[in-house]
Amino acid sequence: MDNSLDYFVLDVFTNQRLTGNPLAVFFPPAPLTTAEMLAIAREMNLSETTFVERRAAEIEALEGVRVRIFTTQEELPFAGHPTLGTASLIRHLAPETLVGDTLRLALHVGPIPVVFRQQKRREDWPVTAEMTQRDPVFGQVLDPAAVAELTGLPLEALDPALPPQVVSTGTAFAIVPLRSAEALGKLDVRQEQATAWLRARGARWFYVLGPTGSTEAGEPTWRARMQFHGGEDPATGSAAGCAISYLVGHGAVASGETIHLRQGVEMERPSDLYLSARRLSDGMSQDGAEKLRTGEVRVGGSTILVAMGRLFLP
Repeated sequence: MDNSLDYFVLDVFTNQRLTGNPLAVFFPPAPLTTAEMLAIAREMNLSETTFVERRAAEIEALEGVRVRIFTTQEELPFAGHPTLGTASLIRHLAPETLVGDTLRLALHVGPIPVVFRQQKRREDWPVTAEMTQRDPVFGQVLDPAAVAELTGLPLEALDPALPPQVVSTGTAFAIVPLRSAEALGKLDVRQEQATAWLRARGARWFYVLGPTGSTEAGEPTWRARMQFHGGEDPATGSAAGCAISYLVGHGAVASGETIHLRQGVEMERPSDLYLSARRLSDGMSQDGAEKLRTGEVRVGGSTILVAMGRLFLP
């Protein structure tokens, strides 16, 4: 009996190998237990590993292709770079799952559509795609002084017009806007204290970002960092969706405008994310004023195949 699994490694939010955020993807031929998937994710030792659980074609047509996302510690209901990267690989290996240029993934947070740009040949890499995340839920506004202390930043580095706030499009982050991207180099999150503090306020991690001041075509207009216990993330697509929701919701970015955000610079894994969201009408209030909500949250970028291998199970 064959006890091996084929796997693929991709770099996400980049069009150049050995940059961006690496991702391992498995297509198990037979069901794995949750414990087995978690053990494999620990073996891969990347920020996330995904498992594609194929189902009958009629079920996939109705609900999407089932994907489960694991860190080395837990299963996640949603994460950005695993969604984009896994969808790009499914497009390559199972094109019959697409409807036109769109593939739907069935995640724990529900169906997430991923739209691909047309390419001359399906087998070409990199693949450029864009996911639409869930509408944001805006949570607690946070004390800037406490945030500054926990992130190791001077209070004056935070943008006083944009208070830190918890936002979720499937995974909750504390969005921390800075006056300028220059202050990102000073980021030093006090993880032990920050973890408990954030959990008590409904968030998991800080996502810190600032404008670059660039107006040149092709250059990022924002930069971001996301440090977690024991490391840093080269690209955090779920947090980026929360960030653009916040920026559009607070009027710092125009509705429908696409911004170019770069992450991973400090760890020499530059990643490029393209973000947009819209302010949408949600009907009229009792006093006759139009109610607005933030939605159509889109996060896009490129994925490139880096490696293929085989893992042997016990």
